[in-house]
Amino acid sequence: MKKINPQHSLNGSVMIPGSKSITHRAIIAASLANGESLLQNFLECEDTHYTINALRDLGVNISIKGKTLKVAGTGGKFHPASIRKNLYLGNSGTSFRLLLSVIALGRGEFLMTGTPRMLARPVGALVTALNQLGVKASCVKQNGYPPVHVIADGIRGGKVYMAGDQSSQFVSSLLLSAPYAEKDMEIEVMEGLVSRPYVDITIDVMEQFGVYVDRDGYSYFRIPSGQEYRPCEFAIQGDASSASYFWAAAAVTGGTVVTENIYPFTTRQGDIRFFDILERMGCVIEKKLDRVVIHGGTLSGIETDMSTMPDMVPTLAAIALFARGETVIRNVPQLRHKESDRLHAIFHEWRRLGGCVEEMDDGLVIHGGEKLSGTLLYPHDDHRLAMSLAVVGLRVPEIIITNEKCVNKSFPGFWQIWDEL
Repeated sequence: MKKINPQHSLNGSVMIPGSKSITHRAIIAASLANGESLLQNFLECEDTHYTINALRDLGVNISIKGKTLKVAGTGGKFHPASIRKNLYLGNSGTSFRLLLSVIALGRGEFLMTGTPRMLARPVGALVTALNQLGVKASCVKQNGYPPVHVIADGIRGGKVYMAGDQSSQFVSSLLLSAPYAEKDMEIEVMEGLVSRPYVDITIDVMEQFGVYVDRDGYSYFRIPSGQEYRPCEFAIQGDASSASYFWAAAAVTGGTVVTENIYPFTTRQGDIRFFDILERMGCVIEKKLDRVVIHGGTLSGIETDMSTMPDMVPTLAAIALFARGETVIRNVPQLRHKESDRLHAIFHEWRRLGGCVEEMDDGLVIHGGEKLSGTLLYPHDDHRLAMSLAVVGLRVPEIIITNEKCVNKSFPGFWQIWDEL
């Protein structure tokens, strides 16, 4: 259990660890490259270890030295599996979905599985798309959900139609594997694509490893076959999602916090636009080349569409408790399929604090300024809920968070950095 100590005005500087989203994608690109790559400032956490261990099972030589990851890529030619391999990916949806297409490039029989929560997170649209591309993949228990059985024999390629309303990771998964398909791959996204900036991150990593993607916005992608990822030295930027909890700390205490290793002018991370939300609520933002300074102010509620940065919803929900008026969060139904049903988990825990919260199908309404009181809170085994509850605890005494180690999923050093700040 973790007790949070209230603060009247939080001031300090924080070095933000590498981006989880970029780390996953860079490890995969480096593993598919033909030669050795060095990934500097990679994020070492539970989720990225699942990706690393799965790729090692495919025969990729990956070693860790400090904050540098050395990856000896296979050129897209994985060791054939002589017996069925069971790949356990915990509750890392990113690892599961991105690797599902990559595993199809190999040879052999694989069963991909994870925690009970992972088995409730949808992958049906990606499995269907792989079937269209000639891959023998199927959901072995419940249709549309893990575990997934794959008889890998490469990806044929061609044109595929995919629904984009559940997860952008399905598109990213196909994109990452597409250069090694037998022929050009075309992806047409139907029903609109959620969490679009994560596809931008995927394509940016691919381009930095030497692979070109032709695209028409977020509705059509074409990846010429025969391209190869080039090995390289790749520096991973700080994680804007992880930085958001320290931005929120400044916001709710009226303090000033500097987050280093954040590149506001060049990053492709969609969560960097959380600055716009903070400015609208009353904070003052200073953007510098490799860092951002947040000055807290008098907070006011807002209405906002969070579809492009859904991971920021718990952070915003924490800030909204202390803003004047109501904050309306819309267009994030995909949050019901994360590490927890995040919309319901926020509704439940915020109400236990005394907050006035309304739960909608695709969002939340949070009424700020209510009288809150500390209690024992449950993060629902969700790292982002635990870190957001830490923000609430800066203003509400006697908050104790259970299962605080769930932050290790994305930010193992969070509590040490939090306490030092």
